[in-house]
Amino acid sequence: MPELPEVETVRRTLAAVLPGRTIETVHVALPRLIKNASPADFAAALRGQTVTAVQRKGKYLRLVFDGPRHLLIHLRMTGSLVYFPAAADLPKSAHIIFRLDKGNLVYCDVRTFGCLWLIPPAGPTGVKGYDTLGPDANGPDFTVDYIWSLLKKSERTVKAFLLDQTVIAGLGNIYADEALFLAGIRPSRRCGSMTKKSLVALHEAIQSVLAEGITYGGTTIRNFVNGSGREGGNRKNLAVYGREGEPCIKCGTAVQYVKQGGRGTRYCPHCQK
Repeated sequence: MPELPEVETVRRTLAAVLPGRTIETVHVALPRLIKNASPADFAAALRGQTVTAVQRKGKYLRLVFDGPRHLLIHLRMTGSLVYFPAAADLPKSAHIIFRLDKGNLVYCDVRTFGCLWLIPPAGPTGVKGYDTLGPDANGPDFTVDYIWSLLKKSERTVKAFLLDQTVIAGLGNIYADEALFLAGIRPSRRCGSMTKKSLVALHEAIQSVLAEGITYGGTTIRNFVNGSGREGGNRKNLAVYGREGEPCIKCGTAVQYVKQGGRGTRYCPHCQK
């Protein structure tokens, strides 16, 4: 599933081309992707609207328009939102096509788990999972003091804590595993056993792996592409994710894979205590 760096990469590529573009028509080939409107109402609400900004919170994209509705999008596992110049051929697998006054914005989704909602410009959206998001993992409100106050009250593992979107928005399996490795913390470690020193290291590691992921345009494991249709280049920087059985880049010990809380987890048993 695309995480903060992937969704931020999509946001940046779309923010370079969408603001000022007006939606002329909307074609919906797979109605169930739209969660709170009929295809006809969805198309009518967006027709004639001009994009003013492309925003992100956590793993959600938000297209801001000059009218009374915004568009909220969660790519889930395999969704993509790509801008195509007017002369470009559109993919046959397109599920929703936004025909613009200049070019086309296309939503495709191999596994069709993605979600799109019409939402008000301000206040609660009514979208489960969005209104309760914690601060962005790379935002100014995500501080050591903020995490410390919640961490000491939790009986969960550190990995489960990091994946809780109501605590921290944007982290998923890839970057949680990478940050824990960089900080030298075992994913199964209990929150209550964390020291302030370990937390500072973890906070710095989270910022580092997210910044690297954004710099390299996100991590493409299978389907991720940015708003221009290009794959991300961060996979080569991964230290543990997807490297189970391979030697640790620091000590040479085989990277281990375990199921933790129903999620695949990778770590080095020597470097992560």
